[in-house]
Amino acid sequence: MTPRAARTGGPGRSPSLRHNHQVPDPELPTEPATRIDDPEDARLADYRALTDLALRTRFEQPHGLFIAEGHQVIGRALRAGYRMRSMLIDAKRADQLAGLAEGAPCYTAGPDVLEAVTGFHVHRGALASFHRKELPAPAAILERTRRLVILEGLNNHTNIGAVFRVAAGLGFDGVLLAPDCADPLYRRSVRVSMGEVFAVPYAYLDPWPEGLRQVREAGFTLHGLSPSRGAVDIGTLSADERARPALMFGAEGPGLTAAALDACDRTVVIPMHAGVDSLNVAAATAVACWELSQPPRG
Repeated sequence: MTPRAARTGGPGRSPSLRHNHQVPDPELPTEPATRIDDPEDARLADYRALTDLALRTRFEQPHGLFIAEGHQVIGRALRAGYRMRSMLIDAKRADQLAGLAEGAPCYTAGPDVLEAVTGFHVHRGALASFHRKELPAPAAILERTRRLVILEGLNNHTNIGAVFRVAAGLGFDGVLLAPDCADPLYRRSVRVSMGEVFAVPYAYLDPWPEGLRQVREAGFTLHGLSPSRGAVDIGTLSADERARPALMFGAEGPGLTAAALDACDRTVVIPMHAGVDSLNVAAATAVACWELSQPPRG
């Protein structure tokens, strides 16, 4: 796992760079669908080298855009109010999917061109580039949230997406991220979340971990998931401790930092069996969120 200190040029950059810098829509034709056969065509710049994480991190966040993959995720982004820049679809599916563009430039291409541009086989048949929205302040998340997930050091996009899907499905209505977390709007995160990153409000908490004081001052009980520091069984938490929970998870391997644990009201653990010491962070989030959505036992 990449040390946090080495990630200053990656997704762990200052949260301010994650906001939507207002960039103009591409000055491109707006007819329903335009066929493109040259993978070097400048109109496809938003979709270039989508598998190159370092390049996409340098390109997407500073330019205030993200990529959605598949017609269902694209539809969810539109319903969530994100503004489309352009769409790129498999020419064979143009009749089915071009209507999603809703006035934005729509381009079609054959499978070979799509793969040459993006770096992978676009088997879902549709990609769209969207403008990001300005992120809310942490205080706004805290004000309108009853159950909260907080993440520190998660730089795996699959896990980030899975956590957002879990939060949405189990009634946790806000997410706060430490500055060293990966981008929830990276294509893989969006896809794994099935578009739930558009539904669950999130913000970056900076400075970290000092900003955790805001969480407690807003009336949340801050529970750190960790097998250390005399952690108690999460199933034994009282009704008061479940009333407005903030569950905090660290990266797989290192877990939560000592400073983050110091900020917690309680350290809790999911009881394990058969010598297994921990769960994948997305699985742990699912178990913990489900448990704290239930009344106390007994």
